[in-house]
Amino acid sequence: MRNTPFTRPTLVAAVELLERHTHAQFNQMILRLGLEEQVSSSTTISVANKCALLGRLIVQRADEICETLSGTISLGEAVIREAVRLVKRDSDDHLHTAFERGLARDGYIVVWDDRGRNPSIRAALPDEIQLPQTDDEVHELLKTYNFSVPLGHLDQAIEAHTRGDWAAANGQLRTFIESLFDDIARNVRPQEAAARPTSENRRALLAEVGFLAIDRNEWTPDGKNYINGLFKMLHTEGSHPGLSDEDHSTFRLHVVLVTARTFLRRLHLGR
Repeated sequence: MRNTPFTRPTLVAAVELLERHTHAQFNQMILRLGLEEQVSSSTTISVANKCALLGRLIVQRADEICETLSGTISLGEAVIREAVRLVKRDSDDHLHTAFERGLARDGYIVVWDDRGRNPSIRAALPDEIQLPQTDDEVHELLKTYNFSVPLGHLDQAIEAHTRGDWAAANGQLRTFIESLFDDIARNVRPQEAAARPTSENRRALLAEVGFLAIDRNEWTPDGKNYINGLFKMLHTEGSHPGLSDEDHSTFRLHVVLVTARTFLRRLHLGR
């Protein structure tokens, strides 16, 4: 497991799923997490209210170290693993679906053993991707440069993905990455960017001033480059053969987040 936190929406979805526990099961889980001093075992308090308290604790203390039978892990990961134990294969339960979508956004999938039992999680992407940290870094850099328009589109894309509205998520991702390059152009060459009438013209400006690398095919005059290829992919409708709409939307989200982080870092480092 990566030594990185899960994002807040995934942690919240995990805690919501834990509400399915009985009082006895919930109290046993609290003991495993070492939170018996913070969360009462009293049966006069509903499991729902206990979950509300647990959720606030986990969001605030997700990075704290927790000793489990699986070893030393973060408290956030421990809660994720507890929730995974409740996941049913091919379930259409909305709490299961929300939790698995959160895991997918963070770069994890639920897997079962050969008998279709004992669910667990594993990373769906290489450790270097670090999607939760990527998401956090992108948000922080957008706020640092006051890129409020792309920030709004990114948040709307994530919200749409969370509720399973794939078309809306894809549309917001396209608008996010387009407005991001617009704002970067206005940041590095404000007067020249203002004179460029279209977003594509402003991306060409970024190549002209050396922000986008021509020698690495980030931008080329003939249009056969990474940036144009990304926009063409984001403008396609429907999913790729062999991929569900959810899988393809998640793929787009991951690609856009990693791309945005790359160019925001470049801006921040003053290249």
